[in-house]
Amino acid sequence: MSLTTRRINILSRCQNLFRSARLKDTGLTAPYYNYVLPICRTPGLSQEQLARRVYFDKYNVTRHLARLEQDGYVQRLPSQDDKRVMLVYPTEKMLGLLPEVRRSITDWDEYLFDSLSPEELAQFDAILEKITQRAQEYVDSKDVVDG
Repeated sequence: MSLTTRRINILSRCQNLFRSARLKDTGLTAPYYNYVLPICRTPGLSQEQLARRVYFDKYNVTRHLARLEQDGYVQRLPSQDDKRVMLVYPTEKMLGLLPEVRRSITDWDEYLFDSLSPEELAQFDAILEKITQRAQEYVDSKDVVDG
């Protein structure tokens, strides 16, 4: 693994630990809070659309959603158009958690980028956006989210 990729992985794991600690009283851990924003932004998103949006394979999304549903964070209902398609809706419990999830994202970003100048942050963001787009193009073109 390249040093750059290793550093990105470390950043991701540290972020997961930070958020898990911040949200420990909710029972929501690292893999699950990745769903809060997209589900709350787009109620009624299909599981497949959600998998594509969060870049997890469909098997893991199904498994994670089952846990979130069991814990009362989401409700899954069959689509009126196609009963095989499950649509995901946030519950009041998830909507109540949304402000804390947003706050944890903001707090983590502020902590990480506090030592960067505005110019460094803009440059870093531009480079990271370029790399992210390339990664997403690969995954989208290979349709690897279907798992």
